[in-house]
Amino acid sequence: MKNNEYKHCGLNVALTILSGKWKPMILYYISHTPEMRFTELWRIIPKITKKVLLDQLKQLEADGLILRQEKSGFPPEVSYQISEKGHALSPVLSALEEWANVHVSEKVEQFEQESGTRRWRRNGR
Repeated sequence: MKNNEYKHCGLNVALTILSGKWKPMILYYISHTPEMRFTELWRIIPKITKKVLLDQLKQLEADGLILRQEKSGFPPEVSYQISEKGHALSPVLSALEEWANVHVSEKVEQFEQESGTRRWRRNGR
């Protein structure tokens, strides 16, 4: 079978939308809070630059997975919320996290040590 026969496969489309080093993490964090400000995301995600974070947020918004809210004021406040479409991915992302914790826990621990982060908890980060 030729590779292009699968180019419109649902899995391929989903993976294309989620492609990007930080998109799954961004969605995971945003889906576990009512709203999250740009600076909060930037502090939580290790080693991400502001430019990359902004680009990936724009892509997630364009794909309808997150909602961007801008509040007037000085300086203007921007926050993000998970959309209904993005919320539907929450069980998938949680399942991926659980799979990694069970089947490749040594790599999870290595990542945490290298990045200087610890696992993010839903009940108080």
